Amino acid sequence: MEESLATAPDSSTQDDVPPLVVKDVNVLLERERSDGISSPSRDDDSTLQNQGTHSSILDDNTKSSAGLPEGRSKSSGLCFSDGKSRIDYILVYRKSSSQSEKREVFERNIRAEGLHMEKEASLTNSDVIFLKLHAPWDVLCRYAELMNIRMPFRRKIFYMHRRHKFMSRMEKRINKFRGWLPRKPMKFDNDRLPDLEENESFTAPFSRSRIHHFIIHNKDTFFNNATRSRIIHHILQRVKYEEGKTKMGLNRLLSNNSYEAAFPLHEGSYHSKNSIRTHGADNHRHLLYECWAWWGVWYKYQPLDLVRRYFGEKIGLYFAWLGWYTGMLFPAALVGLLVFLYGLFTLEHCQVSKEICQANDIIMCPICDQYCPYLRLSDSCIYAKVTHLFDNGATVFFAVFMAVWATVFLEFWKRRRAVLAYDWDLIDWEEEEEEIRPQFEAKYSKKERMNPISGKPEPYQAFSDKYSRLIVSTSGIFFMILVVIAAVFGIVIYRVITVSTFAAFGWALIRNNSQVATTGTAVCINFCIIMLLNVLYEKVALLLTNLEQPRTESEWENSFTFKMFLFQFVNLNSSTFYIAFFLGRFTGRPGSYLRLINRWKLEECHPSGCLIDLCMQMGIIMVLKQTWNNFMELGYPLMQNWWTRRRLRREHGQNAKAGFPQWERDFNLQPMNAYGLFDEYLEMILQFGFTTIFVAAFPLAPLLALINNIIEIRLDAYKFVTQWRRPLPSQAKDIGIWYGILEGIGILSVITNAFVIAVTSDFIPRLVYAYKYGPCAGQGRAGEGCMMGYVNASLSVFRVSDFERRSHPRTNGSELFGEAVKYCRYRDYREPPDSAEPYSYTLQFWHVLAARLAFIIVFEHMVFAIKTLIAYLIPDLPKDLRDRMRREKYLIQEMMYEAELERLQKEKNEKKKKDRVHHKEWP
Repeated sequence: MEESLATAPDSSTQDDVPPLVVKDVNVLLERERSDGISSPSRDDDSTLQNQGTHSSILDDNTKSSAGLPEGRSKSSGLCFSDGKSRIDYILVYRKSSSQSEKREVFERNIRAEGLHMEKEASLTNSDVIFLKLHAPWDVLCRYAELMNIRMPFRRKIFYMHRRHKFMSRMEKRINKFRGWLPRKPMKFDNDRLPDLEENESFTAPFSRSRIHHFIIHNKDTFFNNATRSRIIHHILQRVKYEEGKTKMGLNRLLSNNSYEAAFPLHEGSYHSKNSIRTHGADNHRHLLYECWAWWGVWYKYQPLDLVRRYFGEKIGLYFAWLGWYTGMLFPAALVGLLVFLYGLFTLEHCQVSKEICQANDIIMCPICDQYCPYLRLSDSCIYAKVTHLFDNGATVFFAVFMAVWATVFLEFWKRRRAVLAYDWDLIDWEEEEEEIRPQFEAKYSKKERMNPISGKPEPYQAFSDKYSRLIVSTSGIFFMILVVIAAVFGIVIYRVITVSTFAAFGWALIRNNSQVATTGTAVCINFCIIMLLNVLYEKVALLLTNLEQPRTESEWENSFTFKMFLFQFVNLNSSTFYIAFFLGRFTGRPGSYLRLINRWKLEECHPSGCLIDLCMQMGIIMVLKQTWNNFMELGYPLMQNWWTRRRLRREHGQNAKAGFPQWERDFNLQPMNAYGLFDEYLEMILQFGFTTIFVAAFPLAPLLALINNIIEIRLDAYKFVTQWRRPLPSQAKDIGIWYGILEGIGILSVITNAFVIAVTSDFIPRLVYAYKYGPCAGQGRAGEGCMMGYVNASLSVFRVSDFERRSHPRTNGSELFGEAVKYCRYRDYREPPDSAEPYSYTLQFWHVLAARLAFIIVFEHMVFAIKTLIAYLIPDLPKDLRDRMRREKYLIQEMMYEAELERLQKEKNEKKKKDRVHHKEWP
């Protein structure tokens, strides 16, 4: 490192360059002219390294350059050509680009900041140039101090609370009992994988004046790769490329195609010929692959500290949240499975299912106009049994459980996040003052006002302009929601038309199950429409967000996130809401049907209820969407990388890639999504909504989500480690706007589940019958024996001669029942045709309606009260963490004080020694 510093340009005067001061381009150019330095064009091939020196540039099994012998560092592809200066960042551009002047000035200013540079042409395309950047020790120290980067300065001493003797004896016995048990299979063997955990140390903001306080064993490894990349990116974002207040920053050069790509390097290959257990990990990337991204460790805990060390806190928090969500799904999936098994085991004892299966003499009215035949109620026996699997006595309990589970999940995540923020030194971290977006500056540069924080003038957006844009954007959002409703309307028309078509189908299997076939095909078509509209919504959300002209990148990201979530949430759940709350509710009755556009009769529920349609909708959509998302997340990058490897093998031979340097191989990988972690979060948040909002109708949703998430963790890990370029490590304290969205979904789930139980399922009608109209009426109990006669009481009688002309069946039922049908039954609470008020609502209908409304009110208030109580009882910060933070603060003050006293004492002793020597020399 010292040798590389000695050869650096202007290394002797680097400390004189003021940090974070943007140089004026003209001044810099004049300085270079006055010094007689003729800087060659940065696109000149004469400045490039000889391409022939890379015949043996890369060894797949080489370790990270830090701490390795010089010969091995040279062949690792992670250093400059001298084999000593580590490559901290890569910029890629094309010589044929028209932005050479901007690049030239930008690179001169990079040198003025003290960074070392080296250029090299691509081995596969001579037009592509790689600019390698290295930050020397003094630059790292200077910017680490400016950026308040926390670095270790003392090993942690854990404070143990004094325990009572009884508790100590109990703890010893528990530990002895644990020794007899087998080792937890989910934990990693730290003896075989020693790099998984870093030594915990107290940290403090780095300071060059107190550098002797920090633990510096090796200057090359004191700042890890993620920190070095972050420092260089911080510098590049503040370097000018043209004259002008806003003509600076790497992002602007990337947007105008001055540079094609910018990324930190992966730390070598992710695979090795040698076993990690016998030879150890070659580098952190190899270690991450073996203990995290490899499918064989799907049951292991995630090495979050290693993920954070390699990818940064923001990505580490995403995987921590995903792992926490997956772990919390275990109890939800278990309870949901028990509810399903309860329905399975009580199936033979269900009185309602028995009556439906034995109702051979009950004739049901046709469910569509003309083509649908009369049916026996017993024909829906299978559907009645399947409905009981999901709609049984445990459904209400499970709905309450999931509402409480959502609250517990969010509250305990806050505690988990606090622990991670403490362990990762994010408690006191605050985001820097964000730069203004270039688009905002270009639009409002003529009008400025003083920033109250920085005290500098900046572009200003007038109040009228801002809110007029918000109104237009909001109007666009509502218009797109109307597009979703129109798509649902189209699906409704399809269902209405198709049920009649399937009823007249030539294939008996389809004809006899016309309603199920209609639901299944409608769900598949709905899924295709959902995926197509998602592509449209992304473009619309991007257009509306840019129309709003957000001031900073975080404001832009939050606005775009909210729109995309709203669009996709409505798109995904609109059909489900229709089936749950509208299907079969407004159809009217036989002889007086409500019609769509006065033409099509609205679809009715199956004789066994509407819940089976809702279960099919949720199951099919959930499985298809998760399968499609997983394919697009991993399959698409795999196919693109495979095509790149195939092209390289065809052009440069079978073993061409093995001879490429690391920067070349990383450049051939796929870049991270333009929106960062947005797609990953959005997928999981939508799944969380599916898991909680209609969980009363589909108790197996948490189980499907759990299976998907176990795959999702390893799939995302494999993608980050092997298929994507290394993203820029960045810091974050939490998951941002997504937490508020999760809380909103938790509140919505309580309301929807209350309506599902009260309106969609038959729980309330059965309860009213058991207590008011059944054999046990007035006895205060409601067992299965009290449900005798429920099916007959829930069906009304209709006289066939009262059918409308356009809905009268083409057959009179004689071919099925031996004689013409005179009366048929339908699901409703109405008076018989021979009564004083034929087909009017009975008293039982009003009792059921009142009970449903009462249940919704009681259920919501009770669950919201429980959620509020749980949120109040669970503190956001664990008590032991609060104590550790207070003690750490105390110990840091003590250590700083002691270190300062030690330094003063040392200076005093040295002064005395000098005075003593001076006294001896006195004549």
